[in-house]
Amino acid sequence: MQEIESKENQIIHGVIWKQLLIFFFPIVLGTFFQQIYNTADAIVVGRFVGTEALAAVGGSTSQIINLIVGFFVGLSSGATVVISQYYGARQKEELQNALHTAFAFSIVGSIVITVLGIGLSPILLKLMNTTPDVIGPSTTYLRIYFIGILFVFIYNVGSSILRAVGDSKRPLYYLIVCCIINIVLDVLLVVHFHMGVAGAALATVIAQGVSAVMVTLALYRSTDIFKLDIKKIRFHSVALELLVKIGLPTGLQSVMYSFSNIIIQTSLNSFGTNTMAAWTAYGKIDAFFWMVISAFGISITTFVGQNYGARKFGRMRKSVRICIGMAMGTSIVISVLFLILGKYVYQMFTSDVAVIEIGTHMMTLMAPAYAVYVFIEVYSGALRGTGDVLVPMLMTCGGVCVLRILWVWFVVPFKPVIDTIIYSYPISWTLTALMFIFYYKRKCAQIPDTDE
Repeated sequence: MQEIESKENQIIHGVIWKQLLIFFFPIVLGTFFQQIYNTADAIVVGRFVGTEALAAVGGSTSQIINLIVGFFVGLSSGATVVISQYYGARQKEELQNALHTAFAFSIVGSIVITVLGIGLSPILLKLMNTTPDVIGPSTTYLRIYFIGILFVFIYNVGSSILRAVGDSKRPLYYLIVCCIINIVLDVLLVVHFHMGVAGAALATVIAQGVSAVMVTLALYRSTDIFKLDIKKIRFHSVALELLVKIGLPTGLQSVMYSFSNIIIQTSLNSFGTNTMAAWTAYGKIDAFFWMVISAFGISITTFVGQNYGARKFGRMRKSVRICIGMAMGTSIVISVLFLILGKYVYQMFTSDVAVIEIGTHMMTLMAPAYAVYVFIEVYSGALRGTGDVLVPMLMTCGGVCVLRILWVWFVVPFKPVIDTIIYSYPISWTLTALMFIFYYKRKCAQIPDTDE
């Protein structure tokens, strides 16, 4: 994609289903490898260190990371929307300002998060009722992770920019390389040098550092209008205002998601280390569904953004319908596979029979409801591509996050068992999906059904 300037942009001209798949597969494969190098930590420490170590690299630790990183990634999604629209309209100066502002934002943001993350890690773990045997290694993992948070931010903003202009292949290549590096370092540091949880965290940080360098070089060497100039990295007021205006609601939505999951995690922690380990392993397995569905969301955001910028409204609406069908079929297949193979997948993480039994039961409650979430992900991604982020954020926060929190606070006490906690997920997904269907149909009625 070095000479995009001279080529016809297939996102706004090519066959929709084919271009969606061409764009989708590198994203989902990239996320797959990202999950692998995250999951590698859990597998290696779970098999070679123990159940407490498995709980330490997941559980409360994962929820804290998702809370902080998710907020920034949500904010940076504003850059994806703005840059995709500018790219579709071929507005070079505005795109350049947005690109360099996004990089400046990631650098400043990483410094703040590093300081807060290192200082607050043990406090947050205690607030989440993390068991005493897990707090020590969890704190170690978090502090090492936050030292390298700059790499996470740089990679995410850089890969988002590449995807915004239609390049989903190079982020995939970089993640494959980094996945291999992480797995090799996991085995070397944890198994050979017996560094335990610290070794797993260090392996992740080094791998993320490599990915950040690679994506930065890709933008720096570009010959298209999205070329990065290190000397020009700074804040541009208009671009910053747009990025924050579009990205802040998504960032707040991510925070609410993470906060509701923290409430769930806190409730599950009260059931002991085996339940924490089971939920950790399930989170790693469950992540494979979320990587697929989020890839559809990213794909449709870019498609809608570029076509919206090019004033191709009919094509934009058609791409959403096609994406819904593809995502629905995929989610049903994943649900069936999880229900059939879940027990065997759990054995990758642990040989503890009690942990496997708890985890597979969790899966039978969650997996059947995956298809419902398709409407939330695809419609919110499509709306985000048009710049409509506030109402979708409010619907998601109210329907998914607030409802889930209220469920744990007021319903779970009447029957404090794992099943009652887990039911908060499919119930909140269903109600929120209904709201998105209604709002999207209403929004579409306001947009022309033809291209200009």
